[in-house]
Amino acid sequence: MTQRIQLLPDKVANQIAAGEVIQRPASVIKELVENAIDAGAKNIEVIIKDAGKSLIQVIDDGSGMSEIDVRMAFERHATSKINEARDLFSLNTKGFRGEALASIAAIAHVVLKSRLAENELGTELRIEGSKVVKQDMCQCPVGSDFSVRNLFYNVPARRKFLKSDPVEFKHIVEEFNRVAFAHPECSFKLFHNELEVYNLPISNYRQRISKVFGGNFNSRLVPVQEKTDIVEITGFVGKPEFARKTRGEQYLFANDRFIKSGYFHHAIKGAYDNLISKDHHPSYFLYFKVNPDLVDVNIHPTKTEIKFRDEKAIYAILLAAVKRSIGKYNISPSLDFEREMSLDIPELKKGQAIRIPEIKLNPNYNPFQTGNKDFEKEVIPAQYEKEHATNWQELYAINKEIEPIESEEIDFADKGSNLFKGIQIHKKYILTSIKSGFVFINQQRAHERVLFELYLKQINQASGQSQQSLFPEAIDLPAGDFALVNAHLDLLKSIGLDLEQFGPSTFKINGIPSLAKEENPSTLMESFLEKLKMFEALPKLSFEEKVARSMSNSHGIKNGTPLEVSEMQYLIEQLFSCENPYLSPSGLPIIVNFSLEELDEKFEK
Repeated sequence: MTQRIQLLPDKVANQIAAGEVIQRPASVIKELVENAIDAGAKNIEVIIKDAGKSLIQVIDDGSGMSEIDVRMAFERHATSKINEARDLFSLNTKGFRGEALASIAAIAHVVLKSRLAENELGTELRIEGSKVVKQDMCQCPVGSDFSVRNLFYNVPARRKFLKSDPVEFKHIVEEFNRVAFAHPECSFKLFHNELEVYNLPISNYRQRISKVFGGNFNSRLVPVQEKTDIVEITGFVGKPEFARKTRGEQYLFANDRFIKSGYFHHAIKGAYDNLISKDHHPSYFLYFKVNPDLVDVNIHPTKTEIKFRDEKAIYAILLAAVKRSIGKYNISPSLDFEREMSLDIPELKKGQAIRIPEIKLNPNYNPFQTGNKDFEKEVIPAQYEKEHATNWQELYAINKEIEPIESEEIDFADKGSNLFKGIQIHKKYILTSIKSGFVFINQQRAHERVLFELYLKQINQASGQSQQSLFPEAIDLPAGDFALVNAHLDLLKSIGLDLEQFGPSTFKINGIPSLAKEENPSTLMESFLEKLKMFEALPKLSFEEKVARSMSNSHGIKNGTPLEVSEMQYLIEQLFSCENPYLSPSGLPIIVNFSLEELDEKFEK
């Protein structure tokens, strides 16, 4: 009888399990740091090289392990966290399945040194591809020291699919932050290629968040506090004016475990209705305390998706809590009813005269104009099918309704008349004449197209000019953003963005692109990075194109900006000098063409 079903060898089974648990270097850091937290560590140090591909080392001062436990820790389903199935519904630890260390050991070279406080010597264990090659006594401090080298060395297909160092490092920073935000009672350090990225001392939640994202971030946070019999919610949400198109700064925690929940994200975003535009996302750092018996965390291998028994009730509580916090701390004016209600009249200094207040009027103010420039910004759909076209010819084919306009049709013969140079309609469209009729031009998309092609040319020729700052500004960046910029300094310099490293996570902005004109350097940099992260999800764009699009989108003329006749005329001339004047870099139409025949038909009716 033929036997076709066989048991897999442990080595193969571990490699398969590793595919579920260990997806990239960041997954290793998540598992090892969470184990350190479960071991009671108060000081955790993470050291990586080449974005974790060459080395991942996690050192902690936790309880450590005995000689027997060091060996048992790498067996599949070996765990100290649970004893029976019902323990899954009363978990207070990060890990519990006992798969992580076995999975890591199956695809890397691992060295573990660990010591209990009551022992004078610790244990050193070396494993290569699930095979124990050495176990001996060693000198080491109390706690554990894991070194993971050559990740996926024996699974070349998996290693080949790892991304570039900046991308992998960004994932590492994200996993590191998730644990660091949940545990401000622990200190954390992160080193990459021997450079200190983070040094986070023991603190509170607000201090930890501000330390990671920079001191100015503190002023953007609104506290949230709600306690009920079902859930206790604490933490912070971002003020509406700091909402962004990217979802970078959004963190939910349940019993100190980072979770992902589109359901609760919907509740939080609902609290911002009519405060931010639909394409923007608020920042939030919210912590749920729930009875562990009412939570199931065992529904996903990475344990980031969990199930709440009272999910609908928590949704309603969360929505109300965030709404109340925004209204109390940011939207409604605050009144102190215990304060003396007399006028605060400052005392005059000797010889100081009373200054009569000036009345300033804005002659352009229109009380009937309800439009908001922030809400009128063009929405660039991230998943729009046009993003996947490889060149403007493909984009043009998609937009068949746009009729090509030959450049010689543009009627610049009437240069003596301002009427035909361009008329601005609603501070958004430019109306101009051509020989066969007339066209409407979307000014924002037109300028983005012009800038996009200019920036691409500068990148290809390294010809960008820089406006040097008389007083260079320093800008602190999150570690992921800093790594992204640091990896491409030469390319950014080719468009005139002159940056100089000024600290572990700080750049000095010596100059900005000459095309950016009067832009504030820090504001330009923040906007540029936000757009760059937004375009990261577009796989068919080269990095050079992403940079050009991000910069052109950051400081191009926006709809709602009034333009002089000379500015409109110059923009029209620049647009029709482009290789593709008909579509914006995101594939949206710039020009709508009307013939004289169409106009005549309107008057004949």
